[in-house]
Amino acid sequence: MQFLKILFWCLLAFVAALFTYGNWTSVTINLWSETEALVKLPFLLIVAFLLGFVPTYIYHRAVRWRLKQRLASTDRALVEARALPIAPPPPVTSAVTPTSVATEDKVVEPVTTPGPIADGRLV
Repeated sequence: MQFLKILFWCLLAFVAALFTYGNWTSVTINLWSETEALVKLPFLLIVAFLLGFVPTYIYHRAVRWRLKQRLASTDRALVEARALPIAPPPPVTSAVTPTSVATEDKVVEPVTTPGPIADGRLV
């Protein structure tokens, strides 16, 4: 795979050299008021490419760095959460006391939750 990378970059450098050799002409750029600059065409194209590429590349690296930081903090939180011992759930208690509640003319028995029978079925 490294060989293919080197081959690609060599081919790209060769094409850039051919382009530079074939287009080595001066280009006039009007800067401001009556100021003009004579610039070689390959240099102008490289500067224009870098003006578009560098800000985009910096933005991409910043986003990638921020996402790596978020992923690292999430990984740390996950490791900490896995390291905590799991506490057993508290025992379930009945909300009503087992004593009877008397009203005006009738006695209301408390409601109790069914418990498991020895073989695991509910009553």
